[in-house]
Amino acid sequence: MTACRESATRYAAADGRELPLLLFAPGDGARPRAGIVLFHGGALRGGSADGLAPHCRKLASRGIFAVSAGYRLLDQGAASIDDCVADVRRAVAQVRQLAALQGLTARQLASGGSSAGAHLALVAAMTAPHGPAPAPEAAVAAVVALNPAGLDLRALDPAARRHLAGQVGVAVDRLADYSLIRYVRPGNPPMLIHHGTRDAIEPIDRVRRFRDALVRAGNECRLREYHQAGHGFHYPGNGPTSPTSPTAPRGSSSTGSAGRDRRRWPALARHPRTDRACGTVPPDETAGRRGRTPATGEGPLRGHGVDRAPVVGRGVGRRARRRVRCRPAALRGSGRRRGRDAGA
Repeated sequence: MTACRESATRYAAADGRELPLLLFAPGDGARPRAGIVLFHGGALRGGSADGLAPHCRKLASRGIFAVSAGYRLLDQGAASIDDCVADVRRAVAQVRQLAALQGLTARQLASGGSSAGAHLALVAAMTAPHGPAPAPEAAVAAVVALNPAGLDLRALDPAARRHLAGQVGVAVDRLADYSLIRYVRPGNPPMLIHHGTRDAIEPIDRVRRFRDALVRAGNECRLREYHQAGHGFHYPGNGPTSPTSPTAPRGSSSTGSAGRDRRRWPALARHPRTDRACGTVPPDETAGRRGRTPATGEGPLRGHGVDRAPVVGRGVGRRARRRVRCRPAALRGSGRRRGRDAGA
């Protein structure tokens, strides 16, 4: 693990104002293994780019070029969620240029965020820039979502839909345009979701339905569940369990079209036999090892640390994880655990 180099720049919002981009690059000066841009939560009315700085530092220390981006907030420059999404698209475009200066290609860049920020990143990745329609091609190679919201807005009762529409500044009949499950189709970008089983904002059942819909459509989606964790558990000090609690976060994963994604994202699918930074090992290599549990990554972010490092809360380490051994054959046979688990 290495220190990181921090800097800051700005990008132009859709209305011309400048918004922050906090940059975190590996401190050893080596070329990053991948890149990611993260968007903070706060119900579109609060939060700032500083909120995900700890996550970006951890990613950068593992060889990832990480960026935390701001966007206009409602009643603070944004008239509706439309403006927030427009800013996210511009931020992703700007980070793509910055990543190119780091030697990264578009196939090595992911997006993501927390809560409302995760929802914005998913909307930008899954929908076309103009109009409520599926995106013909995603602007990023993958999406990492930390306790995302708005996955299935159809599940809300009419009163809740009216309230939420007013909160985000759109008409009630337009709220469905921001229901992510509506845009599930073959060709969605691979996704990694971290979610607590006691999340009161987005119940875990909705997250599982979203994951299952993606997999049925032939996409790759991995869901890591954290037992008894609430919304925002991944922030420092907000771990799902205390260090002495016997209750453990549980991880579950489901994937589809793994071989296809390995071909689509070759630069990120290839990974070294040993990955100290990520501490990964496939389930079939841990069979019969007493006291050891697998902590594997899958798909385009496999072996690059992005699949583990975003969660920085307490109580999410190796000894706390239980994994469901569900992994396609195309991704087996590489990576061997050495050193400490990077997920804590």
